[in-house]
This record gives sequence, structure tokens and C-alpha cells, in this order.
Amino acid sequence: MALILNEEQQMLKESADGFLQEAAPVEALRKLRDERNADGFSRPLWQQMTDMGWPGILIPEQYGGLAFGHVGMGQISEACGRTLTASPLFASAVIGASALSLAGSEQQQKELLPKISAGELLLALAVDEGPRHAPLAIAMAAKKTSSGYVLNGAKQFVVDGHSAHTFIVCARTNGAVGTDEGLTLFLVDAAAQGVQVERVIMTDSRNSAMLRFNDVVVDHGSILGELHGGYTLLQQVLDIGNAHLAAELLGISLEVFERTVKYLQERKQFGVIIGSFQGLQHRAAHLFSELQQARSVVLRALQALQENRPDRARQVSIAKAKVSEVAQLATNEAIQMHGGIGMTDELDMGFFIKRARVAEQLYGDCRYHLRRFAELAGY
Repeated sequence: MALILNEEQQMLKESADGFLQEAAPVEALRKLRDERNADGFSRPLWQQMTDMGWPGILIPEQYGGLAFGHVGMGQISEACGRTLTASPLFASAVIGASALSLAGSEQQQKELLPKISAGELLLALAVDEGPRHAPLAIAMAAKKTSSGYVLNGAKQFVVDGHSAHTFIVCARTNGAVGTDEGLTLFLVDAAAQGVQVERVIMTDSRNSAMLRFNDVVVDHGSILGELHGGYTLLQQVLDIGNAHLAAELLGISLEVFERTVKYLQERKQFGVIIGSFQGLQHRAAHLFSELQQARSVVLRALQALQENRPDRARQVSIAKAKVSEVAQLATNEAIQMHGGIGMTDELDMGFFIKRARVAEQLYGDCRYHLRRFAELAGY
């Protein structure tokens, strides 16, 4: 398939770029940070996103969604990267909606997907228990009872977990730690007895949460997908999440590159524009070529997910690994080429580099996905 957007996807991209540049510039994130906003995002902005149908882009039409696909949603993810927009869109409308669409029972889909599409229900995925992404290291126990299961354990780095109404929790119902057997996904009400939520404001001024589950009781109807077979579903959901994180990282990289080039064209040193220095031109040209490669691998990964191609997992890991490298290069170069001012809070560049570092680590960094790609390719 050609690595280009169709007319409808291009229109959505232009619409998202224009809307977010006006309604949610980087200054909005700065304001949320300085005010210590309780939600960590703007409720009016979320309502505007809902009015435009964004939470329903990945949701089937019969449940109130638009079924517009991952390529379309990826353009919004990229636009959010350009403006560092804080919202529940990723955690709820990408991760949560995808998990339910892939494996939810008819009752779960009928009850929850319309609420997600309407922006009323916020979800969050609770998977990691250590400092690094490691799905096989899940040790959280789900013990069977006569009426369901009892959950005990803790999760960290739960994206937007402090504002979620429902958690998608991966726990071990069977098998040993370190294996992919015996993992099960559960839908857990955030208000359930025994659930403790601790908000954690990350270095990028975005929100994460530490969750603790103390004898939390769930029934059989809370199981999402197959009992003991949750690892396959989890990998599918993580692939979707990583593809959209790659799209966001692409947006960050493109934005800092454009801002840096503009600065090079304006800043004078020794009486001349610094963009005339050949050394800086070479660095900018190298970054430009890297960005073009990143753009291609992200679009290919989104297309692979949308078409449900057999190589989708490999394409996603290629995209996350490559764009993580490019985002690191782009943000480092932006800081250096801006000189001393690049390190100050007065300039927005600091926000971009902080968000990039967090997004790179979430659900596996460059090294994780290089290793995963090698394993999937049979090395």
C-alpha cells in the first residue's frame, strides 16, 4: 500500500492540526502544570474533542463510533505531539476502546463502548509493576473464588489512571512469573472496595498513577477476553498503543525541527544568521532525512494495524524503535542549537524533550523494540 494519506485522512489531519494549535497550544500544558490542575487536562477541551467525534474514531459504528481506523487516529496522535496536548484520548479512546473492540463480550461492548465514544467513560490500562516495561514479569495475583476472583498487587505508570473510571488490569490467574501463560485481563471499577489510586505527576507534567489492589473482588463478567489467555490480547493492545505513541513522537520531532529551523533563520551571531553556518546546516539536513524515514515507518505501522496484516507487530516495533531514536536526536539537537536559552523554562523546548523521554519509555523503549523485532523476525 502506498505510504500516503487518502483525502479523508488528510482532511482529518489538517482539521486536528488547526484545532489543537488554536485550542491547546503548549502554553495550555504550561498552565496545567503551574496550576496543578486536579484533572491534569482541560475538561472543556475534552468536551470539544468529544463533540468532534475523536473518542469514537476507533469504535465500531454500531456502538456510536466512527470506525475511521488507526491511520486516521494516528493523525490526531501526531497533532497532539505537536502541541503536547494533555487529554484522556490515548488512555481511553485508543487503548481502552481498542481492548474492548478486540475482545469485549457483547454485553461489555454494548454497555461500555458507547460511553467511551461519548467521552463519558475514561479507561486506563494497568500492566507494568516495575520501573521498566516487562509484561512477562507480571506477578499480581488473581485468585479464584466461588463467585469470581480476588485481586492483590500493585501497578505503576498507569497512564491517566488518576482520572479513570475503569481500569483494564492484567493479573496472573495461572502460570509462573516470567511466562506468557496464565495472564488474564480484568475490567475493574476505580471505585471498587480495596482499590487505592495515587496520582503521580511525571517529569513531562503529564499524569500517571500508582494503583494498589487489596482483596479487590471481581466477578466472572469482569474478565476481558479469554481466561488465562490474556497475553495475546495484551500484546495486540500494546501494539496499538505503541503505534500511536510513535505517531505522537513523530509530531514532537517534526514540531521541534520546524521551530529549530526557524530559530536558525533568525538568530544572529558574530553579525550573521547562524543558519548560514555549514556545520549547523549539515546537522539540520541529517535530521530532516531521519524525519522522513520516521514518517514512513509510522504510517506503515498504522496501515498494518488498520489492515490487520500478519506483520503488524514487527511494523509497530520498527516504528517505535526508529521514532524513539529520531525523537531523541530531534529534541537534543533542538536544545543544543538554541544554545543556553534552550535549557530554560522560558522556552517551550524543555516541555518537548521531557514529553519525548517519557513517551519513548512507555510500553518499551528503543532497545526493547529492537530486541522484540529481532525475536519476531526469527533471530
